[in-house]
Amino acid sequence: MEQFTIANGTAFRYIDAGKGEKTILLIHGYLESIEVWDNLISKLAQTYRIIAFDVPGHGISEVKGEIHTMPFLAETAAALLDKISIDKVTVVGHSMGGYVALALAKLRPDLCEKLVLLHSTPDPDNTEKMDFRAREIKVITDGRKELLSKVNPGKSFAKDNRIKFAEFISDLSLQVLITEDEGIIALLNGMAEREDMNDVIDNMGENAMMVFGKKDEFMPLEYCESLAEKHPKVQTLWLENSGHCGYVEEEKLFIEKLTEFIS
Repeated sequence: MEQFTIANGTAFRYIDAGKGEKTILLIHGYLESIEVWDNLISKLAQTYRIIAFDVPGHGISEVKGEIHTMPFLAETAAALLDKISIDKVTVVGHSMGGYVALALAKLRPDLCEKLVLLHSTPDPDNTEKMDFRAREIKVITDGRKELLSKVNPGKSFAKDNRIKFAEFISDLSLQVLITEDEGIIALLNGMAEREDMNDVIDNMGENAMMVFGKKDEFMPLEYCESLAEKHPKVQTLWLENSGHCGYVEEEKLFIEKLTEFIS
């Protein structure tokens, strides 16, 4: 059920669906909103209670200044969970949502029973990535946001999947266009300054899982392999035919492995 609330001094939209004994918190990625989870929620809510929210700065939410740090977003997620009386969750964070999930696991380890990094990383931005975010901010301030809508959504899918998921990609492109410029910039600034979270995922050990797409253009295979090697205690799921959106591209397999992980 879609609702609106104010938590951590911030107004935003969220979904509370299903009535399972275990709860999953879904945190969407950059240039996304809770709509990206629609199909997943309809299936997972048959077994679990599902919470998803528009990360402040995206979707239907409030923008709180020039930077939305990952700790601020984690505090907002924790405030929501406290408000609706949830004390244990499996946190699933997609891309930027994974950064928020890690910040939440650090802030409130009592809340985070399990952690899933979905096409995400515990590494901080390097200089190259920071420069990339700065260029995207300039695209926004120059009034050329349509460039992001044309490039980023399609690039999130493996080349072989772009025709099959053309409707989903089109919806993502529209989402970019309707997202407030200030919200995009606030999140880009927050991602650029996030801290190293490798110790957080290591502390989670077997209660954490990293999901990688072997055809991901944002996170090359070699980089993903190095992350898996760096965190041998963390479970790893390889999606053979996915880019950066494996929860869509290989939805059935992802749900199967997520269910096994939670159980």
